[in-house]
Amino acid sequence: MNSLTKMAVEQGLALNRRLAETAANGADWLFKRDTLIQSGRTWFELVHDGDLMSVRYYGLPEEEEIELVDGSFMPVERKQHPVPLVLVPPLGVTTETFDLMPQRSLVRFMAASGFKTYLVDWGKPKKEHAHLNLKDYSYTMLGTALEKIRAHSGSQDLSLMGWCMGGLLCLLHQGQVQDPAIRNIITIASPIDLESGRGVIAGVAGAAQGLNGAAQLVSNYTNLRMKALDPARLALPPWATTLVFKMTDPVGSVTTYWDLVTRMSDREYVKSYSTTADYLNNMLLYPGGVIKDMAVKVVSQGQLARGKVDVGDNVAELDKISSNLLAFAGETDILVPAEIAQKIVDIVASKDRDFRLAPGGHMGVIIGSKAQNAVWAESVDWLAKRSGAAPARAKRRKTAPKKTSLPAAKAKARKAAAKKVKSAAKRRGA
Repeated sequence: MNSLTKMAVEQGLALNRRLAETAANGADWLFKRDTLIQSGRTWFELVHDGDLMSVRYYGLPEEEEIELVDGSFMPVERKQHPVPLVLVPPLGVTTETFDLMPQRSLVRFMAASGFKTYLVDWGKPKKEHAHLNLKDYSYTMLGTALEKIRAHSGSQDLSLMGWCMGGLLCLLHQGQVQDPAIRNIITIASPIDLESGRGVIAGVAGAAQGLNGAAQLVSNYTNLRMKALDPARLALPPWATTLVFKMTDPVGSVTTYWDLVTRMSDREYVKSYSTTADYLNNMLLYPGGVIKDMAVKVVSQGQLARGKVDVGDNVAELDKISSNLLAFAGETDILVPAEIAQKIVDIVASKDRDFRLAPGGHMGVIIGSKAQNAVWAESVDWLAKRSGAAPARAKRRKTAPKKTSLPAAKAKARKAAAKKVKSAAKRRGA
């Protein structure tokens, strides 16, 4: 057999293998798609299971090392940091956001990096939950979650890390409670300066502000106001939430089907595509109460950018937050551009605060292929330096002597001196 014939045979065999793999993967994609979906594979312990919100704990992986998205391996850090990490996803998405695939799982990555990792699961809201508002999520539900996490971990000190609205909920919670034990906060692509007018969210916010202004004008005659609307009417259905997130990568949303067809023989690509598509196509209802609060209170009055937000009958004072703060933004994020996310660094009172740009759009910055070496790894390094034992000043505060007024201190000294004189007189008499 000459070389040309041998080459032709090898190419023919390779083509046959590719066709067979394409056929097998195509059949699975059409009829057994569940076998291709890789999300939610990391084991967890259910710490709290409420009516809607629950809390998960992700312990140390059993393996000695975990595989990363680029095919490399990272050793598991067995010595855990004293301060637990709480991951807070945005509303409208599933928990698979932070556990998308085994090689692209934020919960797995953080646990392997030595953090006691907890995840707040907002559940799957239904129509009866449409009334839930900012206070319900940021104060009541997140407060309950942190209480359960402290009881489970045995640590009062915590670090919070939230993407998009999840980061905003972290800030609103700390703005209301001003808890010194919330040591660190990381926000990723969280919308703050909605008055800038840039980005999809800011554009929607501007439209809402205009509607609210028009409603106030009409209310002079008909007493119609946006704040009087039933929150159930404002709830965003799952398909609309999906549309909003797909708008962050409009080109990718159109071309992925062609990519799938041309790469159907690549099993790993088909798994990745199927998992991501399943995640995007199964978004959740967005509560109307939160949308109403954002439109009527937060957006129309620009409260976020000013650092003081009305949350029900509470006020979230973002400008008094002193927790260590790290804020990220995606370089190509059209939903929440960098200047909108960066504003929080100018608002908080934190002495330790930093802002960083990372590759990717609104979703890519947290679950994209480059997120591991950017946002995830940088967050690990930043948190590790700030998640040690409690500062010495905290220990001293527990054992500090009670304050005594100056007159009382003088009287106590005179009494002690008199006691010494009396004791000396007794000894001389003896």
